[in-house]
Amino acid sequence: MIDAGEPGDPRGTRWGTRRFSLRGRVTLLAAACVAGAVALVSIGAYMVVRSNLYQQLDDGLMARAQAAVASPQVQTELRQVPGAFLASADLQIGQLNAAPDVAHAVMTYPLSSSAPPFDQRELAVANGDSPESMRTDFRTDSRVVALPSGHGEAIVLAQSMGPTKRTLNELALVLFLIGGAGILVAAAAGTAVARAGLRPVDRLTSAAERVAKTGDLRPIPVSGDDELARLTTTFNTMLGTVADSQERQRQLVADAGHELRTPLTSLRTNLELLLAASKPGAPPLPDEDRVDIIADISGQLDELTQLIGDLVELARQDEPRERFERVELLEVVERALDRARRRAGEINFDVSLQPWVLTGDNSSLERAVLNLLDNAVKFSPPDATVWVRLYPLGDGTAVVEVADAGPGIAEEDLPKVFDRFYRSSEARTLPGSGLGLAIVKHAAERHGGAVYASQAPEGGALMTIRLPGAPG
Repeated sequence: MIDAGEPGDPRGTRWGTRRFSLRGRVTLLAAACVAGAVALVSIGAYMVVRSNLYQQLDDGLMARAQAAVASPQVQTELRQVPGAFLASADLQIGQLNAAPDVAHAVMTYPLSSSAPPFDQRELAVANGDSPESMRTDFRTDSRVVALPSGHGEAIVLAQSMGPTKRTLNELALVLFLIGGAGILVAAAAGTAVARAGLRPVDRLTSAAERVAKTGDLRPIPVSGDDELARLTTTFNTMLGTVADSQERQRQLVADAGHELRTPLTSLRTNLELLLAASKPGAPPLPDEDRVDIIADISGQLDELTQLIGDLVELARQDEPRERFERVELLEVVERALDRARRRAGEINFDVSLQPWVLTGDNSSLERAVLNLLDNAVKFSPPDATVWVRLYPLGDGTAVVEVADAGPGIAEEDLPKVFDRFYRSSEARTLPGSGLGLAIVKHAAERHGGAVYASQAPEGGALMTIRLPGAPG
């Protein structure tokens, strides 16, 4: 006896599901459907033909019985008998005399034949107690009919059902052979259809196994335009998305490593100087140099903290969100302005905001707007003004514009300012991680929007976030 294993035991899978693959189940389903249809049609046809044949047998036997009753009497050596006795070679015919019971009844029949079977039902017809009788005699396997012929007598006819049963047996054999052939053809067709239809699934399975084993994200060839072709196209899209994600991750790690190397090297150098100066017998550092080194270390730690925070923010934004919520963009911009004003020093803000509502992540959008405001503050001179605008465009989108009074952006830098770790020549001397505008771009794209960089009419930089939504 085969042990199927306990629930969760891989042996159960081995002897259960794996023995019936999808191709096998399709073949079995096709064969079962055809078998069911053939069985229903065959049973229906057999029952109809059987009923018709037996009805024809009964009708013919009754007609001959009526003809026998109506036939003239013929004088024989002993007595007169119906003339039908002379033309009934294919059946048994007899004339039954009335009697009180079967034991005393007398059946007259042709000498060349045998007496038809009779019992109390035929005797009731001869006695006039019943108008007619039609029954099956299972001892002789024949149909028996009796009609009264007058004078206390009844004509009894019996015909064998053997020929009818042989015809029905031949019909059953033919239906069985045709049905079996149909089932075999259906199984073969189901196998062929399953093999052809599941070939793309086999390719998908092989590709998934290849990705799991090797990490190879090459797309699968697509043929046709059916559901499986669309599934393959979707799978290729998923592979492309995974490949892009891996490439972005590799690029982020490489860029982050490059950006971290400089402040870490500088920190190590400064710390080694402080440690060397603190050793016994080492010449002491001048107080001015010590203050400069400590200030440098503090600035580098701030730079590292900001860089790590931006990296964490980018990683957090890459995480899938279960659901977004209703966002009042005007309130988001106002909260970002409150935070920017606290660290803007002498910078002024010229603000004009109109209500706008969208579905998204409040914190992500607030961080994006705050990054634009911090960027504008960083490049604006003291006592300058930063312009902040929020207004709809009339096409189902609204824009958040932040313009500064700084030196602006060089034309060659405009396409790159939102790239990760990209810093223009003017910005390399200023504090920052090079990720602030990349976070802005990422947040806008996650909400179905876009970002733009251009020159402000006043000469500074103009940064724009465009987001879909509806007027508030």
